[in-house]
Amino acid sequence: SRAVESQSEGQCAPVDSLWRRYSEFELLRNYLSVTYPHIVVPPLPEKRADFVWHKLSADNMDPDFVERRRIGLENFLLRVASHPVLCQDKIFYSFLTQEGGWKEMVNETGFQLKADSRLKALNATFRVKNPDKRFTELKHYSDELQSVISHLLRVRARVADRLYGVYKVHGNYGRVFSEWSAIEKEMGDGLQSAGHHMDVYAASIDDILEEEEHYADQLKEYLFYAEALRAVCRKHELMQYDLEMAAQDLTSKKQQCEELATGTVRTFSLKGMTSKLFGQETPEQREAKIKVLEEQIQEGEEQLKSKNLEGRDFVKSAWADIERFKEQKNHDLKEALISYAVMQISMCKKGIQVWTNAKECFSKM
Repeated sequence: SRAVESQSEGQCAPVDSLWRRYSEFELLRNYLSVTYPHIVVPPLPEKRADFVWHKLSADNMDPDFVERRRIGLENFLLRVASHPVLCQDKIFYSFLTQEGGWKEMVNETGFQLKADSRLKALNATFRVKNPDKRFTELKHYSDELQSVISHLLRVRARVADRLYGVYKVHGNYGRVFSEWSAIEKEMGDGLQSAGHHMDVYAASIDDILEEEEHYADQLKEYLFYAEALRAVCRKHELMQYDLEMAAQDLTSKKQQCEELATGTVRTFSLKGMTSKLFGQETPEQREAKIKVLEEQIQEGEEQLKSKNLEGRDFVKSAWADIERFKEQKNHDLKEALISYAVMQISMCKKGIQVWTNAKECFSKM
């Protein structure tokens, strides 16, 4: 990593190198997700290979996979570093520059205490009465995006398997032409040359499909981005749920206060039945309770106002980041799909060239 501040002052900043484990990247991302709930935090690359063609190892210690994962982790850091808000985080800067004590620094922030439980998130999903239509639609979109990309990656893996088989079978042509050339005098050279072209073609598929995995990784990034989108939607649901619970609690306290002040009970309660059976409270007791309730109502109103402001700020910030993410997504996926198509065209041209060369060899026999 290189410090930008030193460069801006005209000095040559020293390059700092340090070791980070995958688990430390996970810790950094968890911290960013909890600390910036309104941001679509870039995802990490997969820990173990998935959606692979059969020759590529799914072993997470395979050197090729480890290198691809390293590239993915570097891309994650670049995504965070280019984000207008995340790039300014002090913990992220320490992750890049501080060898020791980084984990302790993260834990001292207490971000784990801010993390919402899954049970609470599930509760909010089913019990929110007035969900924001935009976030509901975004949640459905993220589910569909994940489904589409998963299907696309599975199709790609099947196509890659078939391509691998087709290319490798051309090696059989090479062997047969070579064996045939040994028993022919006039046709021998042509058959031998055609066989050589087939062998080269068959061998080229390994490099081609390994290059194709790079495009698959670009798609996988957005497969995992779908979960980051859902995380923002879940956080909004939780905020809406807390807001509705606070409003409900405030309404309940106002009703209790009114009932105590007027001496009428609107709704059935165990407390009301107890009063009827064992006598009413004294005026002093009632006044004391009314005073406590009025204080709680005042606190509740302030809390509700605060939650409303917090919710509006969250929606404004989250939607701005979602719009930024959409532009990034459209640009990245367009480039990835175009590159994938160009690669497929190149593969087809190689096939045409091989058979054109073979035709010339046959013509010279």
